[in-house]
Amino acid sequence: MKRCLMSSLGMMALLTGAVPALGVNPAQAARSTSATASLSAATPQAPIEALYNALDKSEHSTAGVGKRSAMIAPLVDRAFDMEAILKRSIGLHYEHLSSSERSSLITAFRHFTVARYVSTFKPGTDAVFTVVNTIQQDGRTIVHTTIGGKDDPNGTPTPIDYVMAQGPDGWRITDILLDGHISQVAAQRADFKTIFNEKGANGLARSLTTKADDFLRE
Repeated sequence: MKRCLMSSLGMMALLTGAVPALGVNPAQAARSTSATASLSAATPQAPIEALYNALDKSEHSTAGVGKRSAMIAPLVDRAFDMEAILKRSIGLHYEHLSSSERSSLITAFRHFTVARYVSTFKPGTDAVFTVVNTIQQDGRTIVHTTIGGKDDPNGTPTPIDYVMAQGPDGWRITDILLDGHISQVAAQRADFKTIFNEKGANGLARSLTTKADDFLRE
């Protein structure tokens, strides 16, 4: 389980995806997110608990990838601050992107995130999700969680921590820490920038979409 999680969540700094592929309109998703913020993100732990509940349902579902994607996508929308992650991953170049380039990147980024979750926590995975507590550390709000399973060596779950920030729509994830300290935004920044520098924003969006589509093939 730990190897699977480290491989899968190691890409989580590239979190998002193609809304059309999931049958969700971006504007509708934004309205839905805002309307449910008080319910889903009132505390730092709330959006993560909701996401974990969706992942648990997905891995115990008999539905295909389309329905499992639709099950997980709204909770990804509520849990992650996609644009904040993109800004940190791309750096100063993000500020010079056109509105259409930003939109394409966010769409592809979301598709990638949802697809990665659907692929990792597929039916029969038998992962166990636990939200432990919330702490203040170095000026950051961090939610400690673990993800374990029956194939964990010595039964030891993998610690997955979330750096949270509070905005108009409630608490959102801005980074994921593996083993309590490995920042996925930082770990992915080099690869992210390499693709961006070689192929531009649209090329990065296409790369993320292609990877996401590969994850969703069963």
